Amino acid sequence: MVKVSPFNGITYNKEKIEKLEYVMSPPYDIISPELQKGLYKKSPYNFIRLILGEQHPEDNNKNNRYIRAKKQFDKWLKELILTESNKKAIFPYKIEYNVNNQSKTMSGFFVLLKLDPDYKQVRAHERTLSKPKADRLNLIKSCKANLEPIQLLYIDEKDEIRKRIDKTLNEPLIKVIGYDGFIHKLWKLEDENIHSMITEYLEDEILFIADGHHRYQTAINYANEMKEKTGDLDEDEPFNYRMVILANMFDKGLSILPTHRLIKKSNINIEDLASSLEKFFNIDEATVENKNYDLILKKIKAELRSDAEHKFVMYVKGKYYILKLKDEKYMNDFASEHSRTWQTLDVSILHKIILEHFMDINQDNLENHVNYTRVDEEAIRFVDEGRYNLSFLMNATKIEELKTIADAGEHMPQKSTYFLPKMLSGLVIYRMDI
Repeated sequence: MVKVSPFNGITYNKEKIEKLEYVMSPPYDIISPELQKGLYKKSPYNFIRLILGEQHPEDNNKNNRYIRAKKQFDKWLKELILTESNKKAIFPYKIEYNVNNQSKTMSGFFVLLKLDPDYKQVRAHERTLSKPKADRLNLIKSCKANLEPIQLLYIDEKDEIRKRIDKTLNEPLIKVIGYDGFIHKLWKLEDENIHSMITEYLEDEILFIADGHHRYQTAINYANEMKEKTGDLDEDEPFNYRMVILANMFDKGLSILPTHRLIKKSNINIEDLASSLEKFFNIDEATVENKNYDLILKKIKAELRSDAEHKFVMYVKGKYYILKLKDEKYMNDFASEHSRTWQTLDVSILHKIILEHFMDINQDNLENHVNYTRVDEEAIRFVDEGRYNLSFLMNATKIEELKTIADAGEHMPQKSTYFLPKMLSGLVIYRMDI
């Protein structure tokens, strides 16, 4: 059973913070070192100091980024920079943004979700890596708080929850322009009737993790540690819950963008590779005659566009190849252990046939040879600049594919989905009373 509940959320105090834009942050996992420095300079109260503090050469067990985050957190609470709501609430959240020349609004709400360690009611579609989990575990153990949400999707074809929530909304508690240029709005909703309606609606539903696989598994690991440490097996203890944002899977404001692959492997002979790929793909070659990336990308996107066929663009300096899979049945030989849906994902075809079979890039050495970008221009510019030997430009994974894969208990290759819009960090915090 899915169990959600309202909570006493902690938010920035508008009476203490003149410009809330200056204290908000992108999610920790998309912050570059350069952006981290910029956020530190933006405000002494920027949320970066909690979620991704600076590291120093002299750091040790008694003084490190996690301990400093805890000190900052406690200090800001004491100074009323951060304040906790008196009543339990859910926190409706909307993001207004533009993508591909379309205006969209994503709707969701912050709520507490009881953890599902067996992933029966909460479904994942990606595997997690040990390093990010260790980092987030250290932070939650130090601060004893959920500083950032996890985004999950529920199924509500009639959009009943959103409609019910929207009827209650007036002026938002917080309205800011985020790092992304998007408009982020947050409300506080204390209506117990709506809380009950949401709780009852979701009880028998299945939830799907959209963003935050590592943070969800970290929450499970933390709960297990706390049970062992305290001997407290009460299922309603605060550590058995996680702050999340729930959004309707059918929300028209949700977008999934492709994640392109950047390849660094110096011993590749491009002509030999293209010739070998002809066994499985129909290949067309195009020459790049100028460095007008807008024009190049416009042409590449037109070539890639496809609803029924599996297409990739392999970009090398000076030209690119349009690859179209000849027959889906080929994947039976490369991934017979997986379902039909998994076999027919574009990202699966790319990884199994091209990367593993022809380029000898597999799960063991993937991190040595493959990087990722969601920025179309980077996928070609970085190759032109010599940072990478070639790249593969992709079409986006479909939301229906994510659901089917998660339902089957399978996992897509890493970086198969990139949801837009990304949540803003610093809007709400859940502190565990332990």
